[in-house]
Amino acid sequence: MKLSICQIVSTEDVAANLAEIGRVAEIAAADGADLAVFPEFAMIGVTALTPEVLVQAQPLDGPFVTGLAQIAERVGIVIVAGVLEEIPGEARAYNSLVVLTPESGLVAVYHKAHLYDAFGFKESDSIRPGSLDGAITFDVAGVKVGVLTCYDLRFPEAARQHADVGVDVLVYPAAWVPGPRKEDHWQTLARARAIENTFYVAAVTQGPSLGTGGSLIVDPMGIVLGEIGERSGVTTAAILPGRISEVRQTNPSLANRRFTIAA
Repeated sequence: MKLSICQIVSTEDVAANLAEIGRVAEIAAADGADLAVFPEFAMIGVTALTPEVLVQAQPLDGPFVTGLAQIAERVGIVIVAGVLEEIPGEARAYNSLVVLTPESGLVAVYHKAHLYDAFGFKESDSIRPGSLDGAITFDVAGVKVGVLTCYDLRFPEAARQHADVGVDVLVYPAAWVPGPRKEDHWQTLARARAIENTFYVAAVTQGPSLGTGGSLIVDPMGIVLGEIGERSGVTTAAILPGRISEVRQTNPSLANRRFTIAA
């Protein structure tokens, strides 16, 4: 399976963001990708979760997710992207990831579990945390994919839960906010999650200045297979289950561990 990470810079114009996703998805498809992963809040550029931003949240059958489904069908690849999801009757919204396939449209939704109440932000004031019902996974071309979001990267238990259900690649759409040592944390944590779980990690963030940029794909040994710097762009890499098996022969850390993560 081939996976593309698609680093963009979302704006306040939801329709323009949808059009940009369509344009970039075509580039990923031309690269031979089966799966294109876009950042957190791909739907709308967020610097602060103000009432003016929250009022633009949409239901999953709204125009943005419907538009993503049309792009997936037109381009012929699976799309993962971050949306601001409306919660009926509540002022808060969900920070969601949606998964859309060419054949079936919307097939999976993940609501961000760990909210960014750190580095001076308080995401929980505006976002409802997702439930802890287990890993959200889907299959692409025989490869099992898991999804987490941004701040989830700092919690190794969340990644380990995906290793326990046999995920081959864990994707982290993000809007990794610039700040002290943040770019270093981003790459270090992405590589650590890959190394400790001996699976692939694809971490894609908003580009500068909305995010840090530096989106990357890491293999199970911690090797960076592809990286995007400060500009918007696409990079594509093959996800090879055989590589996972090979690494686990050399580094059987999952088999050697002496405790598990409680459900």
